[in-house]
Amino acid sequence: MTNFPISDTPARMGRPPLNVTPVLVRLPADVPDRIDAIVGKQKRAEFIREAVLEALRQREETPPKE
Repeated sequence: MTNFPISDTPARMGRPPLNVTPVLVRLPADVPDRIDAIVGKQKRAEFIREAVLEALRQREETPPKE
């Protein structure tokens, strides 16, 4: 019997981890439709991620009011 390797590829396949955590966020009823109208349904999560990161950056750069 001849020994053939089962696979030449590494054991791990598929998309690499994105280093993200799923979070449920409740938005007003019209907001998802407004986002979809601008970026499309396939880019909704990316849009929300970018908006949150930008808001965090702005708030972290601004000193807290006392």
